[in-house]
Amino acid sequence: MRPTLPSRIALLASCVGAVALMAACDDGVRISSTRSSTEAKGVLKVIDALQCPETLGSLTRKGSAQADGTVCTYAGPRGAEVSLHLVQLGDDPIDTVLKRFETLLSDSMPRTVAQLAAAAAKSDAEVARADAEAARADAEAAGADATAQAASTEAASSGDSAHISAPGMQIDAEGDRARVSLPGIHVDADGDKANVRIGGFTIRADDSQARISGTGRAPGSSTEEAVSIHAVDNAAEFRSSAPGEATRQTWRLNDDTPSDAGWRMVGYEARGPRGGPIVVATVRVRERRSDDVFDDARDLVALNVGE
Repeated sequence: MRPTLPSRIALLASCVGAVALMAACDDGVRISSTRSSTEAKGVLKVIDALQCPETLGSLTRKGSAQADGTVCTYAGPRGAEVSLHLVQLGDDPIDTVLKRFETLLSDSMPRTVAQLAAAAAKSDAEVARADAEAARADAEAAGADATAQAASTEAASSGDSAHISAPGMQIDAEGDRARVSLPGIHVDADGDKANVRIGGFTIRADDSQARISGTGRAPGSSTEEAVSIHAVDNAAEFRSSAPGEATRQTWRLNDDTPSDAGWRMVGYEARGPRGGPIVVATVRVRERRSDDVFDDARDLVALNVGE
């Protein structure tokens, strides 16, 4: 049975409160947002050769360091591959350098890249429309809040529409459309599409994809970072970068459906002081569970240049 409008509103209001704590449920992404941070990472080291231990976690070094100590390769469980690179920046911007690694790794999962690119292109126009509607909703909510300050909670419902307003809160629903405005949280839902803004994060989702972007703490991070996630069906692209002049960037591409070569995850972890050199660990994994391998690759980077 399809839930009645009042019950849908109550459920939506409850979910909004939960969403403030979690960006997604079950096996999805969990991100806690913060607007400031007092935890600072250490100064990254300048090195002229890589430290490449024989083993680290699940990784085992293959041979010895190559190219005068600038490249090390490791094997992981079930065919996982990790390469550690010491990269001089020269005259190239850091984004140009890392884009080369991203392009090289993306070539291992071309179907996933194409799937995400097609979904992103489809949603660009919808994103612009959603932003405009969100701005209009904010203006309407501000006016409604001012009116509601002088009155107790009001609620009206008729047929398939409802309106609830109270100091600091406004909920409007009609048919499959619903708009919720609470301090720091704005939700605009239309059928199978939803746009949610929580603090520094924006979440846009429909029945085929979800896009999350903003500033907050990513899983495993102790400081505020810029985070972007784009998920389509069982595929997802994740990237994050820490503030400051030093390089601290992460990029990952995951897909439950393996590529023709069997890869389910590729990515990199890059760190280094301003001006370089930077250390980049590239990762390729065939298993669905790739976090352990990626964490070990991150530890290799930290061993060389620090946190």
